[in-house]
Amino acid sequence: MANPTSNPFLENDFTKMFSEFKIPGFDFQALISTQRRNIEAVQNANQLAIEGVQAVLRRQSEIMKSMVEESSTVLKELLAQGAPEQKIAQQTELVKTAFEKALANLRELTEMVAKSNTEAADVLAKRVGESLTELKGALQRTK
Repeated sequence: MANPTSNPFLENDFTKMFSEFKIPGFDFQALISTQRRNIEAVQNANQLAIEGVQAVLRRQSEIMKSMVEESSTVLKELLAQGAPEQKIAQQTELVKTAFEKALANLRELTEMVAKSNTEAADVLAKRVGESLTELKGALQRTK
């Protein structure tokens, strides 16, 4: 059975299929090699993106757990006896604190997503540059 994480394109030997086609000055092996590296770069970028999503989901889970624990503590405090004015002031402060924490959490998650996207894009951008350099070299060799 095939490995579910493997790429079927990388398992085939396309050089054998293209060996029948003879074009003077054109290196099919180099073309196949370039495409293989392109696919590997896409796989690496996808892996980085998946790892980024997993990190964001883990962090969201941690935030939710923390919110539940804090909510339990806050609820106990609010249910305790006290003057109405004191309760209103306490609730106002709790809402302010909750809003500030939510904003900080949102910023953190946004930064995590941006970092993950940047890492994946960097892998692809690097490979595009390399691929263009390889193409330029191949074209110069055919002249």
